Amino acid sequence: MTLRLRADRPADLRRVMVVVGWASAAFIAVGTVAGQLPSDAGRRAMVLLLTAFAVALWLVSLSLRVSDRRVLVGALVGAGVAGALIDTLNPHGPAYILSFMAVAGLGLRLPRRLALASGAVVVAAIAWAEGSSSPHPVGAAVNVAIGAGFLLVAAAFAGANRDANDQAQALLREQEQTRRAREEAAVLAERGRIARELHDVLAHTLSGLAVQLEGARLLAEHTGADPRLVEQVTGAQSLARSGMAGAKRAVATLRGEDLPGPEQVPELVEQARLATGAPVTYEVVGDPYPLPPERGLPLYRTVQEALANVAKHAVGATTSVTLTWEPEQVTVTVLDRGGRPSGMPSGGFGLTGLAERAALAGGQLDTGPADGGWRVHLRMPRDAGVVAS
Repeated sequence: MTLRLRADRPADLRRVMVVVGWASAAFIAVGTVAGQLPSDAGRRAMVLLLTAFAVALWLVSLSLRVSDRRVLVGALVGAGVAGALIDTLNPHGPAYILSFMAVAGLGLRLPRRLALASGAVVVAAIAWAEGSSSPHPVGAAVNVAIGAGFLLVAAAFAGANRDANDQAQALLREQEQTRRAREEAAVLAERGRIARELHDVLAHTLSGLAVQLEGARLLAEHTGADPRLVEQVTGAQSLARSGMAGAKRAVATLRGEDLPGPEQVPELVEQARLATGAPVTYEVVGDPYPLPPERGLPLYRTVQEALANVAKHAVGATTSVTLTWEPEQVTVTVLDRGGRPSGMPSGGFGLTGLAERAALAGGQLDTGPADGGWRVHLRMPRDAGVVAS
């Protein structure tokens, strides 16, 4: 079962409540001004001033940026008490609704105990205001107190429930992150185990092969064997050493270390020059820029495979490696000329794997005869959304 979290719903609900609060404030302001105001000029001015003051406090409390409890208590209690005072001055106006709005705001935005304590002040004020303007003061005060008190308690429990829900959502998100972290740790542990196994197998096998080839080379030299045999054994020994270096890089990749990229191409060129003794040139055209690992690695592997093929199948060939940095793509070309066939069989799987790797990264690999030799050309896009052409 997949658990999907909607972390945006509490924020959306708060925005809806803010819109409703603004609409309520607008209704009270318009209703007070357009309604029946006291005939006495002084009372009328007081009603208008108190209404403006109470609405301003209410709008302050609506701001999601206001989180200081002291500010919230002052704004909401002030708006509620001002609404009660307006109700005593103008019993026929809608300003008494401000008191009920303030009670609801206290319950929703403050911790339960603080909300109940500060809300009791507003409940007492509105009960006094209703009782002072009613022919049955006790009954009116009790009725309003019961209604406002119930609203306060309900809002306080609703706020507590909302906070508990937010905490539960946060806990679920933490659990999901923990689960993902555990899965990643398990993957890394498995990769480490595979890396150790590969290291043991390849290190022992390739190092043993290199020792055996060195013995074969010495034996061939001492027994006066055909120089071509000595040359072939020497080349095989160089390939064994190169394979050991490649195996170490593969193990490092499995262990999560940095993947090789275009920055390591000069090292490959130097290794090929030392291993084969044939001329290998390297040229960079354009200004290099950073490439993501998934696109830099195919460039490195292409050069690595092409140079290995030259060493195996074109003995003594002159090889050139050209890395061209263009605004939208990077190209690498490995071209060999003048080599003589070694007679070693070609599996062809290396170039096929390179082509598949390049295609997965959005690139394109082209290989074939060119200029009396063999050419390997890779085009790799700079960005994921660009297809090499």
